[in-house]
Amino acid sequence: MTRTAVVICPGRGTYNKPELGYLHRYHANRMAQFHEFDAIRAETGQETVTALDGAGRFSVSKYSRGDVASPLIYAASLADARSLAEDIEVVAVTGNSMGWYTALAAAGALSAGDGFRVVNTMGTLMQERLIGGQLVYPFTGEDWVDDPARKAELLAHVARIDALDGHDLALSIDLGGMLVLAGNEEGLKAFEASQPVAQERFPMRLVNHAAFHTSLQAPVAAEGRARLSGEMFGQPDRPLIDGRGKIWWPGATDTRALWDYTLGHQVTEPYDFTRAVQTAAREFAPDLFIVTGPGATLGGAVAQSLMLGNWRGMADKAGFQALQGQAPFLIAMGRDDQRGLVAAQ
Repeated sequence: MTRTAVVICPGRGTYNKPELGYLHRYHANRMAQFHEFDAIRAETGQETVTALDGAGRFSVSKYSRGDVASPLIYAASLADARSLAEDIEVVAVTGNSMGWYTALAAAGALSAGDGFRVVNTMGTLMQERLIGGQLVYPFTGEDWVDDPARKAELLAHVARIDALDGHDLALSIDLGGMLVLAGNEEGLKAFEASQPVAQERFPMRLVNHAAFHTSLQAPVAAEGRARLSGEMFGQPDRPLIDGRGKIWWPGATDTRALWDYTLGHQVTEPYDFTRAVQTAAREFAPDLFIVTGPGATLGGAVAQSLMLGNWRGMADKAGFQALQGQAPFLIAMGRDDQRGLVAAQ
């Protein structure tokens, strides 16, 4: 019996110390593909993906860099997406932030090699420029109950800070019950100083993250467009859901427009991951939502996005846990206790 699934590719921040060795551990049979990526890195004198993954020790300062994290996450995520069990039919693909680039390859709009060129180029440009930064702050409590008034209040406060002289601050990613905010140091500090500590860890700065998905990234977008040709983009084999909730359909995609979105709006405008997940649920009603590795931190945002959309009547964290306990429908391949439910044996 076929199981339908939406595949969701994670973004930055998902390759951490526990993930070191992910490619060698789970995808030793795909080394030829990874060596293709190594050759692309070698063209610009960068350390290879297989060497980075096979290193003896992990350091946050190195592995959180855009030119290191992005290619590792892409390689791991795409390999996971291509190693699903035969009874799984992928009905759509989406991703969070950098995961959009992986989704393009997982859906067939980019070849594996061209997808790697896109993610490696953009990750390197982001690191070289490192314009601004990001932080995370929740608008829901630990029970995940929706609080639209609190969300509106926070976004209004962000707009007030952004209006101050010398301050830049904007919504970067709508991430389930979290807001990812991005801006310059003055804007980020003003927000941090004005909000109470939530859940003992927020607001949380993201190390080596630039002001993704804001107008501050316009120079990066322009350079990416100059380096990456629209000829790389083709028709997807599967429906693709972007960071606005728009669906790019096989056989009906304007590939130039897809290039333009990927290296334009996707870089400089807010990324609505919540809407992407809700669109996937509403339009495709899959049996499973499969979050590819590395890591498993995106699972909470997927669950919150579904809950905020009242998927299957879920209204809070307890409701999600009850449904998930009956029959797991949200599978994180970065978790050993869940990977075997969907990965080919």
